[in-house]
Amino acid sequence: MKRLERPRIGITMRLELKTNRFYLARYYSEAVEAAGGLPVHVALIPNPEYIAGVMAGIDGLLLPGSDSDIDPLRYGQEPYPRLGSVHPEKDATDLLALEEAERRATPIFAICFGIQSLNVFRGGTLIQDIPSQQPKAIKHNQGAPRDRHSHRVRILDGSLLRQLAASETAAVNSHHHQAIENLGRELVATAWASDGLVEAVEDPRSDRFVVGVQWHPELAWDRDPLSQALFGRFVDEARNFARAKQIQREDAVNV
Repeated sequence: MKRLERPRIGITMRLELKTNRFYLARYYSEAVEAAGGLPVHVALIPNPEYIAGVMAGIDGLLLPGSDSDIDPLRYGQEPYPRLGSVHPEKDATDLLALEEAERRATPIFAICFGIQSLNVFRGGTLIQDIPSQQPKAIKHNQGAPRDRHSHRVRILDGSLLRQLAASETAAVNSHHHQAIENLGRELVATAWASDGLVEAVEDPRSDRFVVGVQWHPELAWDRDPLSQALFGRFVDEARNFARAKQIQREDAVNV
């Protein structure tokens, strides 16, 4: 078998409405590269043929955070007064990428907005605005400094996250005003804030790697052990996925 290069990690971008530019915060790509992956930026072009073509060439899908909210019509709700801005291109691109990832069993790591889009794709629903809908919740939008750990999460015993954290709790940052309400199919909650809001999910199926976290591990990738463990495991899973694809190609050639 030929030597494998770094696994290619597709990262869906963001859209700046004022300037009509696709963009992405640097930390996602830096964290992926530091963990041994090759970051590939995925433009927000919600064309199924384009997304299928991109997904055919990547070994892992990273869904990053966003300054937008998912359109509540996508999970059967009307918009609440404090719903943030909705970027249809972001919603549609992420959901198309998730559809391809599900079909291919591509490893997925979903962060903040990403865990929310993952949950909606799987048929789940969201709390549209935590402060107005959950008035007894803790503060989930900490502001600056963004990399500061602002609250702790309780981690499910036996979960992959528990294995990576090597502890029953972890301190995390927090930058969101929405959260998971009802879990989507094939998703298990694996971490919670002290107010009961879901902070992490995993897919329990043994034939794929799907992990989502509500916090931002990319902001502390260079110094936080749990952040490094999350990116490291994701890239390792993508490498295994790439290796399996390569073996399949070689077997097909040798038939």
